[in-house]
Amino acid sequence: MKMIDTHTHLYVEEFDTDRAEVIERALEEGIDKFYLPAIDSAYTERMRSLEQTYPDNIRLMMGLHPTHVKENVADELMHVKEMLDQHTFCAVGEIGIDLYWDKSFLEDQQKAFDQQIKWAKEKKLPIVIHCRDAFDEVFEVLEANKGEDLFGIFHCFTGTLEQAKRAIEYNLKLGIGGVVTFKNGKIDQFLAQLPLTSIVLETDAPYLAPAPHRGKRNESAYLSLVANKLSTIYSLPVEEIVRQTTQNALAVFETGI
Repeated sequence: MKMIDTHTHLYVEEFDTDRAEVIERALEEGIDKFYLPAIDSAYTERMRSLEQTYPDNIRLMMGLHPTHVKENVADELMHVKEMLDQHTFCAVGEIGIDLYWDKSFLEDQQKAFDQQIKWAKEKKLPIVIHCRDAFDEVFEVLEANKGEDLFGIFHCFTGTLEQAKRAIEYNLKLGIGGVVTFKNGKIDQFLAQLPLTSIVLETDAPYLAPAPHRGKRNESAYLSLVANKLSTIYSLPVEEIVRQTTQNALAVFETGI
């Protein structure tokens, strides 16, 4: 079975000592495509170098992560725009709003989110959304930009059933990762009420490792644990979970649906 990790930060420092081994383990598990979201300009060269090393397996996004929206936001957004204009990317992400760590840059986060959505539309690219403690704020920006040209993935979805349905109405797939395996993750209680056609698999490595690895460094090879949990939730063979979620991911990243 071939799987797609739609969200993994393979280029960050946590993998500096064994990156090749981490990728090899994932390949052995059947994960043959890795979609890498951006954080800020400091990581761009790392991302591009990794893409050049694994051109058949790695796809890059470009964007400014909301937790990295700071005083230099104008410079960072200029970098995003220049990269989008000069190179090919599979998505604009990860972008959005995060009010968990710092609320002082909310207005800047909203403006950056809105601007990057507009660039995605211009490039006919999907968006990949980061949302933490900010569902209302994220939905406000999405509502202002809704339309057939708005599509993508609501990464690391941890909201309610109602919020899930609303996200889907904006042409967004739900990125489901390790949280679905947590005892207190909650989303496992209602996911079966949502169509499997709206789900994609992700790890968010090195963060949010699924059980039984919770609290340790996550890696893309653990994606099969997420697929297995969804197999239980949907009462479907894991092969069907993988087939459908892979098709969903390709629809977003490759065909723009």
